[in-house]
Amino acid sequence: MIKTPLRRLLLASLILLLPVMAAHAEDPPLVRAQNSVRVLKEIMEAPDKSIPQDLLKDAKAIAVIPDLLKVGFVFGGRRGEGLISVKSPDGTWSNPSFITMTGGSFGFQAGVSSTDVILVFRTQRGVDSIVNGKFTLGADAAAAAGPVGRTATASTDSQFKAEIYSYSRSRGLFAGVALDGSALRIDYDANEAIYGSGVTPRRIFEGGVGNVAGPVVDFRDRLEEYTQR
Repeated sequence: MIKTPLRRLLLASLILLLPVMAAHAEDPPLVRAQNSVRVLKEIMEAPDKSIPQDLLKDAKAIAVIPDLLKVGFVFGGRRGEGLISVKSPDGTWSNPSFITMTGGSFGFQAGVSSTDVILVFRTQRGVDSIVNGKFTLGADAAAAAGPVGRTATASTDSQFKAEIYSYSRSRGLFAGVALDGSALRIDYDANEAIYGSGVTPRRIFEGGVGNVAGPVVDFRDRLEEYTQR
């Protein structure tokens, strides 16, 4: 049972956090797609800091979450919205599904940060979990900081066994970003706004949608471009 002083501190933390989290309102789907394309482009075109080509070619899926907001005052929370595309059996990238990333933490912390996050999935297991609606980093699969550089290789990672490689670009008071415990979920409302009512993530990933808006198609096309370089 939480003691009264700690309970009051947690309550005060929540009261402070809620307005900030509320101010980070969900972007319209097309704006989210444009921001995801921007983050992907900026990271992939950074000299000697991009995701390695062999990792892109072997990836099963890639998720981009622009401006993941992390807010903390003893109790912390994070939330972001982005896109995820999966690799088709023929090696091409699918149209993206909209996703959210949420999580919480407890411990000494204070500050607000905004972080662009890219996740590279190396196994089918994580992709299957996302298709079914939810995936939790650290529980459903281990994540590790990804190698950088166009000619770098994933084998340089000392862990070798990471199922997901993460890339981040932070701004704010926190140093780095801790993603374990963060949940990725399909954003069905955003998918409906772009693809229409009743369209499932599996249908999106398998190419069963048409008349897709330009910024959303651009995300898929950028992945194709960077993979084939």
